[in-house]
Amino acid sequence: MARKASKKSAAEEAPLKLFYIFYNQERWNNWLQSLSEADFEGDGGEDVPEGVTMLYSFSEDITLSVLKIIRLWQNERFSVEETLKKIEDVEAIVLSPLPDGPLVEVVGPVQESLLVLFAASRRFIEGDYDRDVKTLVKRGRALAAEGSDETLIVAAEIGAAVIGGAACCAKYVKDDIEDPTLFDDWLVEIETMGEAMKSLKNFDEEAGEGA
Repeated sequence: MARKASKKSAAEEAPLKLFYIFYNQERWNNWLQSLSEADFEGDGGEDVPEGVTMLYSFSEDITLSVLKIIRLWQNERFSVEETLKKIEDVEAIVLSPLPDGPLVEVVGPVQESLLVLFAASRRFIEGDYDRDVKTLVKRGRALAAEGSDETLIVAAEIGAAVIGGAACCAKYVKDDIEDPTLFDDWLVEIETMGEAMKSLKNFDEEAGEGA
């Protein structure tokens, strides 16, 4: 009996493998199919067209999927290497070329806005990122005006700070901008990331749980 109890104890203490599916090709394809059938025009009334609402949910779904990986890494469920690989796998799906057709104009901008999600996630895992959001936003806007490739690097710093708990970016998002830059779109995505992290505050996973 003692021998059986010892085996049971050892089994309980052994780390259990996680099988959570964060995002896959089928999920991506299903979203694209739904978006291709959605109405983006509406009836001309005040109601937001179905397609616009669906597009936001589509983007939010991806954001949550990636940040769940971050959250579980914070909970020591994954190593750094495993975490980066899982993020890379989602990124490969989300940033893959789109089929020719109307979806390019609809989903293409979402892909561009999500660049900051993946860049910020990696930056957060690397650590030692700048937390001075106000200064970073000012620098990011200046770089965006110049068309600099470094704009994404700055946006990733802001995103990493937000994943780490910093406040951003509602007060920096200007609704009255006539011609918003990609940096402005990234600030909107970072705001979504901040809300997502709050919603995942108590998120964890039991071993063997599926998506």
